Amino acid sequence: MTHSQILSLLHKEVIPAIGCTEPVAVALCVARAKEILGKEPDAITVHLSKNIYKNAMAVGIPNTGMVGLPIAIALGATIGKSEYQLEVLRDTNPQTVAYAKQYMQRVPATIQVDMEAPDVLYIHAVVEADGRTAEATIQGSHTHFLEDNECKNGTQRQENAKPEFAELTLREVFDYAVTAELEDIRFLLDGAKMNKAAAETSFRGCYGHGLGNLLHSGKVNSVFGDTAFTHILSYTCGACDARMSGAMVQVMSNSGSGNQGISCSVPVYIYALEHNATEEQTIRALTLSNLTAIYIKQSLGRLSALCGCVVASSGSACGITYLMGGGYEEMTYAIKNMIANISGMICDGAKPGCALKVTSGVATAVLSASLAMQHSHADAIEGIVEEDIDRTIHNLTRIGHDGMTQTDDLILDIMTHKKN
Repeated sequence: MTHSQILSLLHKEVIPAIGCTEPVAVALCVARAKEILGKEPDAITVHLSKNIYKNAMAVGIPNTGMVGLPIAIALGATIGKSEYQLEVLRDTNPQTVAYAKQYMQRVPATIQVDMEAPDVLYIHAVVEADGRTAEATIQGSHTHFLEDNECKNGTQRQENAKPEFAELTLREVFDYAVTAELEDIRFLLDGAKMNKAAAETSFRGCYGHGLGNLLHSGKVNSVFGDTAFTHILSYTCGACDARMSGAMVQVMSNSGSGNQGISCSVPVYIYALEHNATEEQTIRALTLSNLTAIYIKQSLGRLSALCGCVVASSGSACGITYLMGGGYEEMTYAIKNMIANISGMICDGAKPGCALKVTSGVATAVLSASLAMQHSHADAIEGIVEEDIDRTIHNLTRIGHDGMTQTDDLILDIMTHKKN
């Protein structure tokens, strides 16, 4: 890939988002269908892939104090603007939320899980008013709308089955990150600052399970200490706490996931601040982290039964290794250590508990980078690790993409049949 192609890929995959991207994508799809209809619907039906449904069941919707799809759909139908993309709920305020709550009582949405959906990321919204119907379909990525002719012809984008930039390698990721024009990739630093600000929101309130706040408060210093490691953990899971609980915070996402964007950027940025890294070192480390996650995600697919924090934390391990003074060789060691450790972490939906998984992933990233700098790493006789780093990565993504389909079905079955 050329530098311009890689930069284009970064701009495509690293974008601002408000709220968990699965319910937000559903709101986005409903908003587009409403715009096509030309007025507020009096009936709404959404057809969702199981992965979209799984990630939208238990997550907070920004500025509402509520969780789940009904309020997200109501907001999409009332104040959503599709031009905002993953910030489709940007215009929420107490008045619009109050109206949306009334609307969802008056026009309850029908939500159907399509177990045979053409893609793991699939949303089809049908809205009606005055005897007229309009439809919109998102497939393949959180903001990709199928055109009318694609829908009519039954086109299946299948982005998950055939990733776009399959020729990207880890070596290319490293070479680009350390040689790219600094001004081209400076926006990644802005994204890291945005995500750090989300964490600081969580420190001022009560969000999720309060893990970030607990670590930040000093109450557990006798166990964890007041160290750079604790600061990395508190800021990363704090940003996740706020986002998963519905705080009205903007985060910079990665590959369609805000939590992945947080896990790619915050650990690297906090490490850089704690160790007085230069601005250039910080930006290049953030590029390594974000682009590594994008590379791994391309062969894994947008959504799977493998927790995205495994992917994003592997990116962070690379960025932190670079800030520790490591090069390409040490970076490959860090990823091997990550894959040898947390490759079995499942995704059981978006929820406040994601902060716990993010913390586990980031802690492993710091340990993996530290080991890598000692040239200590999992080698080819261990599990799914191979000598070649790209083959090792694809072993991980094969398990997540091909091997965990039944796991995904079982997770959804358990989640939808719990006795609360």
